[in-house]
Formats: sequence, structure tokens, C-alpha cells
Amino acid sequence: LIRTIGALVFPIGLVMIVLSGSDLFTSNVMFMTVAFLHRRIAALDLIQNWVVSFLGNLAGMLFFMAIITGYGGVFEMGAYRTETLNFATLKIVNPQWHQVFLRAIGANWLVCFAVFISISSREIGSKIMAIWWPTATFVALGLDHVIANMYFIPIAIWNSHPQITVGFYIWKSMIPAALGNIAGGGLFVGAMYWYLYLTGEGAVDIDFNLGGLDSAMEAGGPMGRMTSENQPKPNGRYGSEPGESGGKVIKGLDPQANGDASVQLPHSGSHMTSGIGKELNSDMYAKSRGDKMDEEKAL
Repeated sequence: LIRTIGALVFPIGLVMIVLSGSDLFTSNVMFMTVAFLHRRIAALDLIQNWVVSFLGNLAGMLFFMAIITGYGGVFEMGAYRTETLNFATLKIVNPQWHQVFLRAIGANWLVCFAVFISISSREIGSKIMAIWWPTATFVALGLDHVIANMYFIPIAIWNSHPQITVGFYIWKSMIPAALGNIAGGGLFVGAMYWYLYLTGEGAVDIDFNLGGLDSAMEAGGPMGRMTSENQPKPNGRYGSEPGESGGKVIKGLDPQANGDASVQLPHSGSHMTSGIGKELNSDMYAKSRGDKMDEEKAL
């Protein structure tokens, strides 16, 4: 019962990551594998992304573990402290190395599948529902997720677990869980769906049109922007001035609109673009890396 309740709450972390556009190593395994197989990135780009996101996630989890819950005294009560020790024992002391590896395959298979099906959802509520149940399933089954373990095992070390050291954690949990997560997300989700939907395809048309106007307003995202001299800026003026980006609107299509389907979505006029908006653009991913290199050589 306790595991089921925990499983139903756990997915909020992945929901926040996906909706905020943050980087998670285990989901990047899927994304970068697809990009590499479709020749959009080089092997060095893939390795660099995995290493940076892995170390960034590790730093974030250790910060939260030590500063927020460690020095914050969240688990100072005897029952809480005992549970952290017992949970770590079940995670890495009792199972064998290959069992952690196999559990990690299943864990990231479900996590990456959750992220994959969330991509097909437009409204935020639909994305949350798509993410929630596969993620809750892997937690309920007791599978191993290398990033989640970056909190659960170090907090046990913090609470002086008698059998777990840093070296033991790296060998018995971090390495097999990371390798299993790479296999589960990269092979069973990334490579599989690349083979089913993208193998044999050339240039892929990338369309960020979100469908209805309501969906676009709710989901936002990296839609193309066009400058309009007639669109008022936040200060009530029109046009642009030196050093300013000018008033801008987001151009999109609303299939629910009557007559002209072209609509203009309100925009603040700021020249700033979110990180995910800069990365997800058709100029970067519409052509393979080889095609882009050929174009550069031609210039």
C-alpha cells in the first residue's frame, strides 16, 4: 500500500521536468539516440549531452539531498531515518549487480515511453495524464532509475548506512542503473520508434503548429515569430526603435477558425526566446548533419 501511494505521487517530478523543458539524463537518452540514428547529431554530440545532463542531474540531486533534506533535518525522526536505510538496503545491498541492470532497463523503458506519448499530447492536462501512469508503474514495480537513486542512496549514506559506501554505491547502483537506463530508453524506445517511424526517411518536415488556438495559447512552445509594424508594443507604441526588437506576434494556424485560418497570437514583444524554443527549430533539425556540412562547404 505504501509503495502504491508513493508511486502515485512520484510522477510529479517528471511532469515538472517535461513541462518546464528541463534536462533529464534518462529522457535525453531517448531523444539523443533518435537524433543520432537519424544523422542529426554526431557521436560526440550524443556523448557530450549525456555526460553533461548526467553530471547536472547528479549535482542537483546531491544538493537537494544534502542542503534541503540533510541539513534541513527532514529525516531526523527515527522512523524516517530507519526507512531511508531499509529502502537503500532493498535497492542495492540485497539485489545482485545484474538484477539492478535488468530493473533499470524496465524503469527507463517506462519513463521514456511516458515522455514519448506525452509528445503526442497538446494540452497540459493530456501531457500530465500521459506521463503519470507509466511513471507510476515503474515505481510500483520497484525498478531502478539512476537519477532517482542519486537521492535515495546518498541520503542513506548521509544517515550512516553501515553497509553502503560511496564506492559501493557507484559500483553496485550507479553503473548498472545507468547502463540499464541507456539500454531501456535508447534501445527499446528511441531505436525502436526511430525504426518504426523514421528509418528510410530523408529530410523531416518539422511543424510546430499546435492545432487549435486554445491549445496553442495553453501549450505555448517554439512557434515562429514574425515582426509586425502594426502590432502595439507593451508600452502602447507602434513600430520599432533602434536597439529594440519591435512589436511581434506569433503566426499560427487555427483549424477551428472560420474563414481565414491564419491567426495572430498575442505576444509581449520581447526579443527573448526560451532555451527549448532556441533548440527546437526547423532550421536545426530539418536536415541531416551531413546535408548541413555539405551546404557549409558549398558556401
